Amino acid sequence: MRPSSLRAALAAAVLVLAAVPVLAEDAPVVPGFVEETAEAGIDSVYSGEWEFMVGGGAATFDCNDDGYPDMLLAGGAGPSRFYRNAGTRGGPLRFVAERSGLELDGVAGAYPLDVDGDGITDLVLLRVGENVAMRGQGECKFERANEAWGFDGGDAWSTAFAATWERGEQWPTLAVGNYIDRTQDAFPWGSCTDNWLHRPATSTTADRRRFAPPAALKPSFCSLSMLFTDWGRAGTPALRVSNDREYYKGGQEQLWRLEPGAPPTPYRAADGWKPLRIWGMGIAGTDLDGDGYPEYFLTSMADNKLQSLVKPAADESPRPTYADVAFARGVTAHRPYAGGEIKPSTAWHAQFEDVNNDGRMDLFVAKGNVSEMPDFAMKDPNNLLIQDRDGRFREVGEEAGVASFRTSRGAALADFNLDGLLDLVVVNRGDKAQLWRNVSRDTGRFVAVRLRQDGPNRDAAGAWIELRRGKAVSRREITVGGGHAGGQSGWIHFGLGQSETAELRVLWPGGEEGEWQPLDAGGFYIVERGKPPAPWQPR
Repeated sequence: MRPSSLRAALAAAVLVLAAVPVLAEDAPVVPGFVEETAEAGIDSVYSGEWEFMVGGGAATFDCNDDGYPDMLLAGGAGPSRFYRNAGTRGGPLRFVAERSGLELDGVAGAYPLDVDGDGITDLVLLRVGENVAMRGQGECKFERANEAWGFDGGDAWSTAFAATWERGEQWPTLAVGNYIDRTQDAFPWGSCTDNWLHRPATSTTADRRRFAPPAALKPSFCSLSMLFTDWGRAGTPALRVSNDREYYKGGQEQLWRLEPGAPPTPYRAADGWKPLRIWGMGIAGTDLDGDGYPEYFLTSMADNKLQSLVKPAADESPRPTYADVAFARGVTAHRPYAGGEIKPSTAWHAQFEDVNNDGRMDLFVAKGNVSEMPDFAMKDPNNLLIQDRDGRFREVGEEAGVASFRTSRGAALADFNLDGLLDLVVVNRGDKAQLWRNVSRDTGRFVAVRLRQDGPNRDAAGAWIELRRGKAVSRREITVGGGHAGGQSGWIHFGLGQSETAELRVLWPGGEEGEWQPLDAGGFYIVERGKPPAPWQPR
């Protein structure tokens, strides 16, 4: 790096840290986790050869309306495994493996969403082969819905997914990311196949509650993560795509503009989008600096990025121009921090959550070598990075008890026993999944909320939740997608630090702004559009 470039990078780092708000008063508590995999009844393995070197997702959702998150773990060459949550509030983690209809083989990932707006969670299963939309029937039973919904599952190697509801539509738009062409002689190192956009059937079709035939997103560069996100707060989500390959063909990270009734178009340099080439594997987004715009953590091999929007002038609209602030924030996570390896890391699923309830977002990153690649670390522990008061992150994975050396892929942070502390499940390639209970002490307080609205898009994908404690405001965008090969629905968790109360408002899809409403710490709340938050207690 030239001296002038180094000076510019250091100056940018100083500016980033100067802009970070202090959201809590005390130094962060290092969380504590206890592994309860065997005791909880988890014995799922993500198996398979080259076709399953990527994927391996975890999906969490409540499919029997008891408030406790259930989960589906991808099985790869073997069947996926559904686990019903059988735990009690505040108790040890307990799950029961049950037949649900989701036990398909070839599953690389799974994402929950309420496709048909009936109030029951559905899932889309990403497979090596035909993708399958599974309609929820209640009580954790699911049935195939491809034919009923006009969903063309294709026959590809699908590895990424995202969903949104476009303005005025009664049916969701789905994006499916595909990897390498399995039919080529050069497999597994052949060419990338096209990603697909499944939009609702047109108004000329008798039944608009179906999908139109998928349209190819060209060009495509072997996507491993996708996310519909309102990056510029304009009210219309765009599609971020994180790509893994084919730089020699122009491969790079992508952002697709998606206007109602118009074909998707990629943002280009003239729009402010700067080319970025990484081995893109996962996306996590959240508003870290409190400016109202989300930051994006992009996982890769040895070169993880944290992108922060270059702020527009007061009289200008934002442009999709980002600065990499990973070094300034301490989240490069480019080498193992334990195990003695010095070779670069390989990162997959990433998720921002507040694991110690201090009011600051923390970051979990699943790690694992692709397939004994000699230039990358074999002992590559998962990262748990907690955010300090100055906005920088600090690695505590080993101290917290989650520094597994298994070959990790997908993961999920969720409050499985509803005690106000986020637990952790991780899917490992060629080995059993792992489950940890959060047993942290002296943490801050919390609230958890779940959104509801009538009609389509029942869970309000595309909404923003704002939570205010004094002058500090935390923001969460409700999305379907991102991570690596797995997603979540259900409770949205906020840490409160030492605050006993907070105020919450929802910016609903379509632009309606809810009123600020008071919440008490330690509670779960159902927030319905047009109604005050309703306290919830488990049955």
